[in-house]
Amino acid sequence: KDLIRLDFGKSFFSGLPVRDELANRFPNTLMLAFFCVSFSVVVGIPIGIRCALKADQLTDRVWLFITLLCNSMPGFWLALMLVNWLSAGLKILPLYGITGAPFADWQYYVIPVISNSVVGISMIARQCRVDVLEVIRADYVTTARAKGVSNHNTTFKHIMPNALIPLITSLGSTFATSLGGTVVTESIFVIPGIGLYMTNAIGRLDYPAVRGGVVMLAVAFSFVMLAVDLIYAFVDPRIKAQYEGK
Repeated sequence: KDLIRLDFGKSFFSGLPVRDELANRFPNTLMLAFFCVSFSVVVGIPIGIRCALKADQLTDRVWLFITLLCNSMPGFWLALMLVNWLSAGLKILPLYGITGAPFADWQYYVIPVISNSVVGISMIARQCRVDVLEVIRADYVTTARAKGVSNHNTTFKHIMPNALIPLITSLGSTFATSLGGTVVTESIFVIPGIGLYMTNAIGRLDYPAVRGGVVMLAVAFSFVMLAVDLIYAFVDPRIKAQYEGK
């Protein structure tokens, strides 16, 4: 009953209600995850399309190797390397922390977003490549090309709208990866979110805080997956056709 009301008790360390502390930190975590997913989509989809259109060519093989390397790269290692290069070395970005509103202090999000989006970019790029290749081999694309439709129109009017629909389901996994990665990312860059709160709570054996953080992240992930499924059902004409007239 307490968990249903999101009443996790009081923190052993601060003595404050865990629910209130999570509510204060959740916007930072959600904003970081949103930036990571957006960056993954903006970068990953063009890479996947490029690889599919140049399938089995040098460009395709190079990008597949890069995405495989990114998928295997530890996010915390990349974060430390970027901090050493961009912050400590070139001194063009701040080391850590958030001093104000996320959009006002965008420079504080650059390195955390890049380091936390590497896996998501590789996942979306490889999935997009598979989806585009599947659509390219479809009969209606072959028919469009046989009728003399230009490559530009074939790509953007026939291939892209149908290839990107299955990619919607991958956004849920990308968000889960970004949301889970915030635990490490927030700890490295001292971002006052749920991840940093949970990390500190684990070190202090603050069990109510740890339990509250896990439940909060699970609830957020569940709502995101529900939203993704609803969007997919709304966008996919095959699913919409099943319920027309009912």
